[in-house]
Amino acid sequence: MSHAVADSMTMIGRSIRLSRRNTDTLVMSVVLPLMMMALFVYVFGGAIATGTAYVNYVVPGIVLLCAGYGAAATAMSVADDMTSGMVDRLRSMPIRPFVVLTGHVAASATRNALSTAIVVAAAVAMGFRPDGTVPEWLAAAGLLLLYVLALSWLAAGLGAVARSVESASALSFFMLFLPYLSSAFVPTHTMPAALGAISEHQPITPIIETVRGLLTGTPIGDNGALAVAWSVGLLVASFLLATALYRRRVRD
Repeated sequence: MSHAVADSMTMIGRSIRLSRRNTDTLVMSVVLPLMMMALFVYVFGGAIATGTAYVNYVVPGIVLLCAGYGAAATAMSVADDMTSGMVDRLRSMPIRPFVVLTGHVAASATRNALSTAIVVAAAVAMGFRPDGTVPEWLAAAGLLLLYVLALSWLAAGLGAVARSVESASALSFFMLFLPYLSSAFVPTHTMPAALGAISEHQPITPIIETVRGLLTGTPIGDNGALAVAWSVGLLVASFLLATALYRRRVRD
């Protein structure tokens, strides 16, 4: 067990150093959500009725969008290790196979924590006025961490089966699309009936509604329990899927 922990810490340190050197990906994972937030707040926000200041409504969705960009970078990093010979070198060493993915997922969580802090700080400068208490902020951060870990493990699995970095980027595209089909940017009741039903019952909507309620005081209802259930379920399923796909790929 102690060897597994030591191996994991080594791989986490390696992945974080790689993230620091890959400044293009790091900058884009922050800049793109900021551009989307500015676009929706300053261009579309005046035409969308949400019952509150639009910047307060849209920030939780932008934070989850930011997590999707960070996870997509994880898929490409894993695919690069799989195709560059790095994993083949590690297979000759006495380390547990899953520590490679653990390093990438931990680095993804670190990148997302940094980019989320920057996005929230920028949102405050644009007029975002959260009124959550310290326990509510901690609850929102814990829920976002579960969501980021779930997406990152899923992205790691996609990176393990991708045959190139480019295909890993394409496979992870749906994670960037899901927030648009939710209550992130407009209330779901304003959508056509079919799209509204899909948006209302997909996993991202209760997560957004819970974060929005914790930070700005809007009603949460049963979204809190749904958000935790979806996040934990996705995390467990993504972890099992990623480790199974990785083991099958390294046996090829």
